[in-house]
Amino acid sequence: MAAAVATPHPNLPSLPTLPKKRLPAGQPRDWYETYNRQLKAMRLAIALLHSGVYTPDRATDRRIRTAAVQIGVREPSVTTCRLVRTLVARGTPS
Repeated sequence: MAAAVATPHPNLPSLPTLPKKRLPAGQPRDWYETYNRQLKAMRLAIALLHSGVYTPDRATDRRIRTAAVQIGVREPSVTTCRLVRTLVARGTPS
């Protein structure tokens, strides 16, 4: 499987990010996988919200994966796409 090289999308603003911190040692592998999945889903949800996708029904797997390429993140799994839709739904004012 070839890795896709992506350049940031020109329509998405470059937002300041917090400095990375080391993850705590000694956690089970599942904990790290879940934590990293949540971080990736949050990045994708923010990118979608900035690009005008405000409802989960408009956040299709294809659109989420396109946003991932545009912001330079590896292609998300179906589980991560589902989590992104959940975050988009929570980010929408009621």
